[in-house]
Amino acid sequence: MKAEDISIEEQSECTTDSANDPGETAKRFSMDEIFHLLQNERRRMVLRYLRGTEGPVRMRDVAEQVAAWEHHTTVEQLTSTQRQRVYIPLYQSHLKKLDKAGVIEYQQDRGIVERKPLADQVDQYLEIEPTTESTDENGGQGPEWGDYYIGTTVVGYAVVLGAVMELPFTSFISGIGLAALILLLYTVVTIGWNIN
Repeated sequence: MKAEDISIEEQSECTTDSANDPGETAKRFSMDEIFHLLQNERRRMVLRYLRGTEGPVRMRDVAEQVAAWEHHTTVEQLTSTQRQRVYIPLYQSHLKKLDKAGVIEYQQDRGIVERKPLADQVDQYLEIEPTTESTDENGGQGPEWGDYYIGTTVVGYAVVLGAVMELPFTSFISGIGLAALILLLYTVVTIGWNIN
């Protein structure tokens, strides 16, 4: 039996906390339950999307935004195929799992999804995941560090090629000086990356 086939209730026992309201028992997730819920990227994306909403939202809107995030595009630029590839697994599996755990309310027949208070317990774990995009201080896309390394490599090759071809701008650099210059370039980029 695979881990995905095991229901959340079978994985571990939940503790209860009735401090908020004596008439209401609040469920507390164990770490195993939280990690099981968040092991799938689409479920994490659904919870991130719902974290920024108030009240019920259409399941279609959730699926479209998740598809856009997956394909690094906007909702408007999604193809029908891209939408369907995300919509179907959300409809058939992921939203049901989140609903069964109690973090969302999923009304499949009405196509409505709503975040529930239990989702607050998983929010801190959604914050941990690293982002793959970098932004500058103006909110625009900044260059990735890989771009800096590519640029450094291009400059290094240009200097070496210039030295081999004995171009005027490299005639004053010896072999050791050339190696030191290229090493210095990589050192500066690496230090900048580690500081950032």
